[in-house]
Amino acid sequence: MGRPRHIQPVRVGANRRDFFKRSGSAAVALASTPLLTLGSAQAAGRPGAVFQHGVASGDPLADRVILWTRVSPTSAAASTVVVDYVVALDPAFDRVVARGRTKTDASADFTVKVDPSGLRPNTTHYYRFSAQGVESPIGRTRTLPVGGTRQLRMAVVSCSNFAYGYFNVYRRLAERADLDMVVHLGDYLYEYGSGQYGNVRPSEPAHEIVSLADYRARHAQYKRDPDSQAMHRQHPLVAIWDDHETANNAYRDGAENHTPGSEGDWNARVAAALQSYYEWMPVREVDAANPRRNYRSYAFGNLVDLIMLEERLGARSLQLGSNIGNASGYFVQSGAYADPTRQLLGAAEEAWLFDKLRTSSAKWKFLGQGVMFAQLKAVGAPNAAGGGVFINSDQWDGYQPARDRVYAVLKGDESHAPVGNVVVLTGDIHSSWAADLTPDPNNPLPAQGGYDPVSGAGSRAVEFVGTSVSSPGVSDPSGAVANSLRPANPHFKYIDLNRRGYMLIDADASRCVCEWWFVDTVASVSNIETFGVAFEVRDGENRLIASVQTPNRVSPPLLAP
Repeated sequence: MGRPRHIQPVRVGANRRDFFKRSGSAAVALASTPLLTLGSAQAAGRPGAVFQHGVASGDPLADRVILWTRVSPTSAAASTVVVDYVVALDPAFDRVVARGRTKTDASADFTVKVDPSGLRPNTTHYYRFSAQGVESPIGRTRTLPVGGTRQLRMAVVSCSNFAYGYFNVYRRLAERADLDMVVHLGDYLYEYGSGQYGNVRPSEPAHEIVSLADYRARHAQYKRDPDSQAMHRQHPLVAIWDDHETANNAYRDGAENHTPGSEGDWNARVAAALQSYYEWMPVREVDAANPRRNYRSYAFGNLVDLIMLEERLGARSLQLGSNIGNASGYFVQSGAYADPTRQLLGAAEEAWLFDKLRTSSAKWKFLGQGVMFAQLKAVGAPNAAGGGVFINSDQWDGYQPARDRVYAVLKGDESHAPVGNVVVLTGDIHSSWAADLTPDPNNPLPAQGGYDPVSGAGSRAVEFVGTSVSSPGVSDPSGAVANSLRPANPHFKYIDLNRRGYMLIDADASRCVCEWWFVDTVASVSNIETFGVAFEVRDGENRLIASVQTPNRVSPPLLAP
């Protein structure tokens, strides 16, 4: 989400994301080309030449995890490259538990993905690749636990715009040794050309990406970033896409930032974007016959079921309204906005989600998803009086019947018990929020389906919304804009529109805590971060209360050297 509606050759400072406009550490050292110009003699013994895009891992299960790298061939004549990999329980590789060999070529853009099985559950593993006589950097990853599980500690990020600044957030995560994983909630990269949405760093290619070669080149640029490489090297990633992995404000049949006449067929653009995504990201393809189907879940023992949703390309109906974030784009829940046939997830994914929620035996159900679930209003009113005036039609507010169906599952019915301990994790909006989730936040009578903001009565779940890695938020250092939103939105317990950073989630059987951490700048390389605030939800309560910073784990596994 969020970009200038009319792309400019160069942008300086803030753009149309003055408010709720979606977006929608060193200079680049190597050009984004499929083959290096270095000769093999020069490249021999240089992991930065052969493995210039680093290593990564992701989609962990109890007995396996995706391992990823890319080989930059040392000869332009290379057609097929043989790649070996090894997995061990220690960074010295004295206790090897898996090894194997694979091949890659230009058809996969020389990327490598392996999925070694038979690994130990709830265990830190170290891995590396070798090709053309060169060893890659050492990576560190972790498998999921099974059965009784005491704690989950993970980071949550979204909206990493290379052009808008440095990935200082990723570097801070790479330094945290006690994380089980990093969850990325979308906008891992941005499609715009240089200067069109950020001018701190140039984009590669310089134009907006549309073709397969374009998307591959942009992924390559992001993977060469040293802070991104550091994060990927130390932690497994669980990721979903939002819109910018294809184009701003994407939906099933198009996007706000896609012009068929000059940019070709939308389905062809999606196919190119997703092919490069599956090549360059450490993720499993859920359904090779339908690459748009990306929803999936992860069982973190008996403690957490992490349910990751796809909300863009599978079934989303066209967003209603225009000028998202401007007064002319405000809307009420009537007419087409109340049409129950309009979809955000689609019938198949909804049915899958509802079954996951109702049948989960985990203490906590986390929903990892792209756009804000809580209502966000310019004018508040109870549902019986129309619900008020809403701000952003690209989030769940623009699909209220679909949201109401989720609330119905949480409430339960004659055939299904209520579903509690649901925590929604959200990215996209370049700002930080904590919300009680209730169908009617401006109705002060819980006995009549409303919500009491003092006691939290009437809340059915909670939502933690994370800010961006680098994409711009609202310039609101005094908090005046955030405070202006509170009267119409009593269900929000925390709003910070100004800062960049990440969320740290710490869950055990008694509570789930969310901490917001912020970096001081993205305009330059910096190692400064500060703790912002913490909120928690306790087992069985389904409402937020203020919390405190959680302690680091004692003696976490060694970081990769």
